[in-house]
Amino acid sequence: MISLSKRSDLFSFLKQNRNWLTAGALLSLLSSFGQTFFISIFAAEIQADFGLSHGGWGSLYALGTMASAATMVWAGSLTDIFRARTLGVLVFGMLAASCLAMAVNPYLSLLPIVIFALRLTGQGMCSHIAVVSMARWFVATRGRALSVASLGFAFGEALLPIVFVALLGLFHWRSLWVVAAIIALAGIPLLLTLLKTERTPQSMADENQSVGMQGEHWTRKKALRHPLFWFMIPALLGPSAFNTAFFFNQVYFADIKGWSHLSLVTLFPLYTLMAIAAMVASGIALDRFGTARMIPVYQLPMVIAFTIFALSGSLVQAAFGFVFLAMTTGANSTLPNAFWAEFYGTRHIGSIKAMATAVMVLGSAIGPGITGVLIDAGVDLNTQYIGVSVYFLLACLCTWVGIHRYRNALPRST
Repeated sequence: MISLSKRSDLFSFLKQNRNWLTAGALLSLLSSFGQTFFISIFAAEIQADFGLSHGGWGSLYALGTMASAATMVWAGSLTDIFRARTLGVLVFGMLAASCLAMAVNPYLSLLPIVIFALRLTGQGMCSHIAVVSMARWFVATRGRALSVASLGFAFGEALLPIVFVALLGLFHWRSLWVVAAIIALAGIPLLLTLLKTERTPQSMADENQSVGMQGEHWTRKKALRHPLFWFMIPALLGPSAFNTAFFFNQVYFADIKGWSHLSLVTLFPLYTLMAIAAMVASGIALDRFGTARMIPVYQLPMVIAFTIFALSGSLVQAAFGFVFLAMTTGANSTLPNAFWAEFYGTRHIGSIKAMATAVMVLGSAIGPGITGVLIDAGVDLNTQYIGVSVYFLLACLCTWVGIHRYRNALPRST
């Protein structure tokens, strides 16, 4: 139970930083239009309109996503140069244009380009600006800041699938992408209002920058040469690849289980509530214990989740799978993002986090691509999800080895 003094501190924190935190939540919410859970709502319609099989759609989606991952290496570093206010407005405008492109595009050849634009502006840059801003602006309360800003992801996952799946019964799927574009444009004046007094990377004094391992401000080049970055790769890829694959194949998953798509998405609010709880809990624990103690084990619930999904025969059983999936999803909104700031410092966090984001975006390309090809080859999702469980066990082991080797290099003050 949270004491009255801690509640008072939390309310004070939220009140004093409400504009910055709300801006972070807005960026993460609008990233939904480039996230797989939203795009996959229209999977059946897209496949029908363009004559795509599961493997064809998955491969095309992977192609656009991989291109966005490569671009993120450069685009993500812009957060070290430009204000979140300026960059966020530009990204919102580009996201709206991408949504309109999906609404009007009649050509199969252009579909990978549209996917690329949605993934880069939505999943990539909106998410990146949100988490980099929170990690840079907050130090002692970084975990809480990341948790609050990440609520946008949670609300998007909870509300948008139900709303848009229901609207699919009333409107043409392309019309709904016009609605998404209007919402993205509406975010521009709101972001400008929230960040009137936003701090810029250039204006932040050295004493407001936190250092990483060995008391240094790590550059991206140096971070890439350090073994810990590579120990983290399986953990970076895993949630992105297989969460994406799960939501990407939600229509097909419901079909092979004998459920309606709408009945499956009614479980999403449960998933969101649990993800929010895990997000808040991980943020509080992060501020208290640091990432070194928590990050090696936070993906273990994924092992249970995908085992349940593979074996479940009812929506009730699947609901338990969503609970465990949400545990890692919620923590994944805070722990990896805080990890880069804690272990590598904040001065160059935009460019370092850009590489991590590129890896995660690459994972979100690999997941649907692999599952789609395997489905076409006759390997059903139930069998695939057992293999996913094994993957997460190995990823946790790899992370533990890396953290165990290098946690002593952290500054004593952390």
